[in-house]
Amino acid sequence: MEGVGNSLDKRMSSNESNDTLTNRQGHPVTDNQNVRTVGNRGPTTLENYDFLEKISHFDRERIPERVVHARGAGAHGYFEAYGSFGEEAISKYTRAKLFQEKGKQTPVFVRFSSVIHGGHSPETLRDPRGFAVKFYTEDGNWDLVGNNLKIFFIRDPLKFPDLVHAFKPDPVTNIQDSERIFDFISQTPEAMHMITFLFSPWGIPANYREMQGSGVNTYKWVNKDGEAVLVKYHFEPKQGIKNLLQKEADEIQGKNFNHGTQDLYEAIERGDYPEWEMFVQILSDDDHPELDFDPLDPTKIWPKDQIPWVPVGKMVLDKNPTNYFAEVEQAAFGTGVLVDGLDFSDDKLLQGRTYSYSDTQRYRVGSNYLQLPINSPKKHVATNQRDGQMEYKVDMGKQQNPHVNYEPSILGGLKEAKQDGKDHQPHVEGKLVRQKIDRENNFKQAGETYREFSDLERDELIMNIVENLKKCHQEIKDTMVDMFYKCDEDYGKRVEQGLKNAKMTDTKAESAVKQAENEGHSTDSY
Repeated sequence: MEGVGNSLDKRMSSNESNDTLTNRQGHPVTDNQNVRTVGNRGPTTLENYDFLEKISHFDRERIPERVVHARGAGAHGYFEAYGSFGEEAISKYTRAKLFQEKGKQTPVFVRFSSVIHGGHSPETLRDPRGFAVKFYTEDGNWDLVGNNLKIFFIRDPLKFPDLVHAFKPDPVTNIQDSERIFDFISQTPEAMHMITFLFSPWGIPANYREMQGSGVNTYKWVNKDGEAVLVKYHFEPKQGIKNLLQKEADEIQGKNFNHGTQDLYEAIERGDYPEWEMFVQILSDDDHPELDFDPLDPTKIWPKDQIPWVPVGKMVLDKNPTNYFAEVEQAAFGTGVLVDGLDFSDDKLLQGRTYSYSDTQRYRVGSNYLQLPINSPKKHVATNQRDGQMEYKVDMGKQQNPHVNYEPSILGGLKEAKQDGKDHQPHVEGKLVRQKIDRENNFKQAGETYREFSDLERDELIMNIVENLKKCHQEIKDTMVDMFYKCDEDYGKRVEQGLKNAKMTDTKAESAVKQAENEGHSTDSY
């Protein structure tokens, strides 16, 4: 059948050429300017097939927008392995093939994004930035789905819908409200470290090329003997790191709300290919009682001075998408997409994300989203999965009996692959409970981050917090100030004093509403 299809693709009617417009049925379109009507003024007839096909497809051009990470940009490139872990062979820690050989290149697609806001929101808004990398390895795809910041707001996936609801627009007014945000944060002390970053200049990266990337969660590497270590991933931009002050972001937004997408696209077009070096931190696979935090806690940074960063490769982006929708919008990532030699840790948030990400792709793009070119592995695929919405091919093995879509079988079905190394078999024991982790330590690293900030970063942090907190309910303000003090004495004192000095004037957002009314120019009706 494949051969017949290819030969039919070359056929054309006598009134066609290579650039003739057709509909999806292959019919040449002879008039793309006018619908069929009774007389040239109408009415329109129902059997306008070309129009109905064209408008019906147009009505469905957009798939459901991502609930989070809707605003995004992306590019293709490659990851080049260094083939070692410092002075050691990297095979000591992982058997993942993409890391083993020095100079080995693996194709990648990277999608950058903002988290909370919609698909056409300004790229200057205060928000974490998504940093998702799809590695097309010889063992299949590996998705590393992270952010520019190295930590997150919460550590338990049960709270993720609440977090997003608090940061999303009010369900009644459809306006994002800082009181809703701080209402949630005031009851979520583990978020203080992330809030300290978010309301500083780190909350508004200057662009995508000059920002960091991080896997955020703790993963595992597994070697050929099935032995595992805990790992954290970091991408450092060779272009340097740049962030924006709020007043700078406001000015840029007034001129261009697509500046990040434009910057990335134009840099690649002119051959100024952005690069990141990939670093890994490693810990033995245990709970590390010597640390004052749990290494599986995604609200914590693994300190560099205790757990060194080791470079394992570099990533280069050198090709823009040829179609934004087909590649950037339909790109689908999942934290559960790991290859041999990589594994999950017991990080609760990671395990919750692993279900949620792939589940949302099936809802958003469709049950066969992995058949789309941007998501499909660049290797042999053979599966017994069948049917579902928009299936356009059957991923069968070359010698597979088409009647057999199950396993095991002696009638020509698919067979299991040989295991290259030993399975990682972690020992798990304990009661099933609903409890927080033992070492929460919610405020120490937030205070350390505050003290490590420059004077400019601290000033900007306090200004942004006060601006957003000043109109909140008094109990929310009191609770937040108390938690800032727990992070750092100066931190709490400056926020408290800032709130006392803040005049109960409108916020910038509220003043903009009145400014539009007062400065609007009256005109006559038409």
